[in-house]
Amino acid sequence: MTTKPQPARRSVATLRAMLKLILAGVLLATAFSPWILAQQPGVMKTEFIFETAPFPSCHASTIVETTSGLVAAWFGGTAERNPDVGIWVSRLQGGAWSAPVEVANGVQSPQLRYPTWNPVLFQPKTGPLMLFYKVGPSPSEWWGMLTTSADDGKTWSSPRRLADGILGPIKNKPVQLDDGDLLAGSSTEHAGWQVHFERSADNGNTWTATPPMNDGKAIPAIQPSILFHRDGRLQAVGRTRSGKIFETWSADRGRTWSALALTSLPNPNSGIDAVTLRDGRFLIVYNHSADARSPLNVAVSNDGKTWQAALVLENEPGKQYSYPAVIQTRDGLVHVTYTWKRERIKHAVIDPAKLKLVPIVNGEWPARGERADLY
Repeated sequence: MTTKPQPARRSVATLRAMLKLILAGVLLATAFSPWILAQQPGVMKTEFIFETAPFPSCHASTIVETTSGLVAAWFGGTAERNPDVGIWVSRLQGGAWSAPVEVANGVQSPQLRYPTWNPVLFQPKTGPLMLFYKVGPSPSEWWGMLTTSADDGKTWSSPRRLADGILGPIKNKPVQLDDGDLLAGSSTEHAGWQVHFERSADNGNTWTATPPMNDGKAIPAIQPSILFHRDGRLQAVGRTRSGKIFETWSADRGRTWSALALTSLPNPNSGIDAVTLRDGRFLIVYNHSADARSPLNVAVSNDGKTWQAALVLENEPGKQYSYPAVIQTRDGLVHVTYTWKRERIKHAVIDPAKLKLVPIVNGEWPARGERADLY
C-alpha cells in the first residue's frame, strides 16, 4: 500500500523553518539598532544624509563647518573606479540635508572621462571654502584638483589642476597652523604606499611637498590625519597594510617627521580620521579590526598614545562601515560622516563631554562585561 504525502504536515514544518530563519534575521538586524546606539552616552543624533540618490554607490565622505552650516561631500556613481563617478555635495540647512548635487567630475573631452576620488572639504580662516579631489583611472595614476566656493557650497568655481607632484589632502582634512600655513597629509601609491605632507603659505595657491616619510615596504601607509599636541608637536595617524594604525611625529611644524611606527590600534587596511578636541584630547574614528570594515569605532586619548573606547557607531558582521571623516564644530559637538554599506552616507553627532570611556588595553576592545552597550 502506497502512503500518500502529507502536505499539511510538510507545510507546517516548512513554515516553522522559515519562521526560524526570519527570526534569526530580525535578531541580527536589530542586534545593533539605532535604539541601541542611542543608549551609548554621548550620541546625540544619527541620520542618513540622503535616502535616495541618482547613483547606486558612494564612498569617501568629507564634512566641514561653514558660516552658514555644515557641508558634506563624497564620490558617487555606479561603482568605485567607474568613469561615471563624480563628486557630490549636500548642505545642512534648516535642520535638513539638501538633495545631492554633482559639483565635479572627471570629464576630459567628449570621448574621455575618468573617475573622481576622495573629496576633502576645508574652510581656511580667510578665503573661500575649498574642495580638493582626485581625478584619474586609479590611485597610482590620479592627480589633484581644487575647486572653491564663495557662498558656503552653493556654487563652485571652475576646477583647477594642482601642480605636478602635488595631490592635495589625500583623504582627510588639512589643518591650518598658527602662522596661517595650510598643512595637508598626503600619500602616493605608485611606488608602494608612501606618506608625505604638503604645505601652502598662500592659502592654497601654491604648495610644497616633503619627501616620502617611508619606503612603502616596511610599513605600507597612506591617508594621514594630523593632530596638535599642547607641547607644539604634531602627530599624524593613518591607514596601513600592516594590520595597525601608523603614527609619525613632527617637532618643527610639519617640516620633518619621525620614522613611521605602528600604534596599538588595529587597522583592516581602511581609512580612518582623527581630530584634536578643544579640550586638548584626541578623538579617532576607525574600524577596530585587523581584517574587516565593521565594527566602526570611536576612541579618545589624552596623549595620542593610550586610547579609551568611547562608542561603536556600527557593528554588523560582513558589512562595510568605513572611511570616516570627523570634525568638531563651534558649539563643541563632534560630527562624523562615513560610508554606510557603500549605499549611503551616514552622519552622527556626538557630545564629547558626555562620552563614557573605558581603557583599551593592549589594543583589545573592552570586554562586554566592562560596557555592554559597546556590543
